[in-house]
Amino acid sequence: MSVTIELQNIGDGPTRSEIAAVVEHVLYERSGLWRVTIMGSRADDKWEMRVEGPKGYERSYTLIGSAGEQQPHVVGNVLAKLLPANPT
Repeated sequence: MSVTIELQNIGDGPTRSEIAAVVEHVLYERSGLWRVTIMGSRADDKWEMRVEGPKGYERSYTLIGSAGEQQPHVVGNVLAKLLPANPT
């Protein structure tokens, strides 16, 4: 597993480090190169999460703060659902 995590405009240090740790944990057993980008908005409470992986795999999801989707464990759950069923 190789993962690049990019977090922009998502708030304080502890939240950033918790989200990075959760992303690494979710992708731990995945082979290939992975990139997860989470970009916060200064205009509203939405974060855009983009996942890129091997063989051109791409998915995106909008995490809405008022719906509780920006908690680290929820980010991890959403990421796990976005991934292909086969972990290799």
